[in-house]
Amino acid sequence: MLQAQNLSIIFGSRILFDNVTFTIQPRDRIGLVGRNGVGKSTLLKALNGEISAQEGTISKPGGYTIGFLKQEIRGQNEPTVWLEAQTAFKEINVLQEELEKVQHQLETRTDYDTDDYMNLSQLFCDLNDRLVHLDIDDKDKKTELVLLGLGYQREDFEKSPSTFSGGWAMRLELSKLLLQNPDLLMLDEPTNHLDIESIIWLEEFFQKYEGAIVLVSHDKTFLDNVCNKTIELELGKMYEYKANYSKYLILKEERREKQLQTFKNQQDQIKQIERNIERFKAKASKASMAQSLVKKLDRMDIVEVEQDDVRSMRFQFPMGQQSGKVVVTAKNLAKSYGDKPVFHDVNLEIERGDKVAFIGKNGMGKTTMAKIIAKELDYNSGNLEIGHNVNIAFFAQHHAEHLPKELTILQYMEDTAPNDMRAQVRNILGAFMFSGDDATKKISVLSGGERARVCLAHLLLNPSNVLILDEPTNHLDLRAKDVLKDAISKYPGTVIVVSHDRDFLVGLTEKTFEFKDGVVQEHVGDVEAFFEERRVANFREVELSPQATTNNPQKKEVTAPANKVDDKEAKRIKNQISKLEEEIGIKEFDIKKLEEKIEALSEDGKYDEQIVLQLGTEKKALEKLMQEWESLQS
Repeated sequence: MLQAQNLSIIFGSRILFDNVTFTIQPRDRIGLVGRNGVGKSTLLKALNGEISAQEGTISKPGGYTIGFLKQEIRGQNEPTVWLEAQTAFKEINVLQEELEKVQHQLETRTDYDTDDYMNLSQLFCDLNDRLVHLDIDDKDKKTELVLLGLGYQREDFEKSPSTFSGGWAMRLELSKLLLQNPDLLMLDEPTNHLDIESIIWLEEFFQKYEGAIVLVSHDKTFLDNVCNKTIELELGKMYEYKANYSKYLILKEERREKQLQTFKNQQDQIKQIERNIERFKAKASKASMAQSLVKKLDRMDIVEVEQDDVRSMRFQFPMGQQSGKVVVTAKNLAKSYGDKPVFHDVNLEIERGDKVAFIGKNGMGKTTMAKIIAKELDYNSGNLEIGHNVNIAFFAQHHAEHLPKELTILQYMEDTAPNDMRAQVRNILGAFMFSGDDATKKISVLSGGERARVCLAHLLLNPSNVLILDEPTNHLDLRAKDVLKDAISKYPGTVIVVSHDRDFLVGLTEKTFEFKDGVVQEHVGDVEAFFEERRVANFREVELSPQATTNNPQKKEVTAPANKVDDKEAKRIKNQISKLEEEIGIKEFDIKKLEEKIEALSEDGKYDEQIVLQLGTEKKALEKLMQEWESLQS
C-alpha cells in the first residue's frame, strides 16, 4: 500500500497540487484523468521519487516496488529484443545474491536477541517474499507470452531494438515492466503506440494482475475496461471516485449539482439572516438578537463552488492557395522494408477538399502511406503523382518525441518560423494555451499533451492546402481532441487522418481507406458507415474479426445487404429509445426540484399555485414520454 498525505507541488508560481491526500491499495486500478498540463505525469514522478514535493509525505512499506512507464523512451542496450526484455529479470539475480549473503550472516551470527539480528531476519523474510512475488520460474515462457501479447512476432525476437520505431521501443519498455511484476505499475499513456489487439491483450493481462495499477490515459474504453477507481486532477485539487471513467463522469455531474444546490441554499440562508439583522438592529429591544445573528454568520463555513478549468485551445488551420482538382493519385503502388512487404498494388485517388481516414492495425502501412504522400519516404514500385500546386502540412506521429528539448517553446517556434510569420508566433502559442511565461518553458519539462500542442501550433506557421495528420490525438485530452476535430472540419483544404480513435473520426471524413494484409480497400463514408458495412460496433471488433479482406482493393460502391433496411430501422428505434430515456431523466429531475420547492414552501406555511400547476404539467409530460418509451420496447 502506498500513501500520499497533504501533498503539495509548486512549479514557480503555479500550484499543481495543493494539500492532496490519497491511498493506493493492493489491486487498485486507478485511472488518473485531467486535462493536458494539469500535472498527471508530475504526480507519477513524485510517487516514483524522481521529484520532491514542497509539502507532504509519500510512504510505502519496505521492499515495495514500483514500475514506471514514462512517455520518454529509455536507452535499450542489449543486442536483441529478447535479451532486452529479459533484463527485467536482473532484479531476480540481485535479490538471490543478497538473500544468500543475508542467510549466511544469520547462520554464522549468535547475537540472537539484538535488534540488529532481528532486522536482519526481517530483511531475509522481505527478500524471500519478493522473490516469491516475482515468480522466477519459466522466465522464457513469460517473456515470450508478453512480447507476443504486445504485438512482436517470433521472428522479431532476435532483431536489434534499434531497428524498430519509437512506438515499438515503448512496447519493449512496457514488456520489461510487466515481466518485473512490481507491486505498483504506473503507466503514462500506455496505449498510444498499441494496436487494438495489443490493447485488448493488455486489458486481459491487467484483469489478472496481482499488484496495483495507476493509468494516465485518454482512451475512454481502455479506462472503462481496466479501472475500478478514477482520480481527477483539476486546478490544484484532487477528486477521487470509486468508479470507472464512464461512471465517474456521471458521479462528477451529480456531485457538482449537489454542490451547486447546497451553495444556493446557503446563500438563501445568508440573505435571510442578513435581512433579519437589518430588521433587528433598528430596534433597541432586538439588538442582542441582531448581534447573535452576526456571530452566527461569522461562524458559518461558507460553501465554495468548485471552478471548472474552462481553458481551451482555439485555432484554425491557415489555408494556402487552392490546389488542383486531383491531389494524390497512386497506381500499383508497392512498398516493402527489405524482404518484408507492407502493401502492394495500391490504387487510390484523393481529390481537392476530400477528408479521408486511413484505418487498420499497426504495421499494415497507414503511416508508411502517409509518409510517402508527404514525400518523407520513398516507395519501391508503381507510380505516385502529387497534383498541381499541392502544399502539404504533415503532423508526424512521433514528431513530439524529437522536439529540441534544450530550447524553450518560443525559441523553437521562432527558429522554425518563416520571416513573415515571426511576429505571429506569440499569438499562435496563445491559441494553444502557451501564454505569458508558459511560452518560455523548456520543451524538456513539457508533458506529452503539451508537446503535441506545440507540434500542432507548428503547423500554423505555414499555410497549406493539404493536411496529413498521423495519430494527432495521441496525448491530447478530450477537450483538446474536440477543438482539433472542429478545426479539421472547418478546414477548406484536403485532409488525410491516420487514427485508431473512433470518437474522433466519427463524422469527420467522407472516405475510409482500410489497410489490411498488404492491400488497401476504399469505403464510401465515414468510420460509422465502415462499421455498419462490416457489421461491427468498433475497431476492436474489426481487428478481431476473422472476415478476410476482399481481393478487390477498390470498393467505391457498396452493395447493401438484404436486411440493411431492417438494421437501419433497428438503429433508428434504438436511437429514439436512448433519446427518450435522456428526456425522461431530465423530466424526472425537474419534477424532483419542483417537489422540493413545494415542500420547502409548505414548511414555511406558504403555497404557490403556479408551481403546483407546473408540477402537474410536468408529470403529465413524463407520463406521455413513458408511454412512448413502452411502445418502442414492445
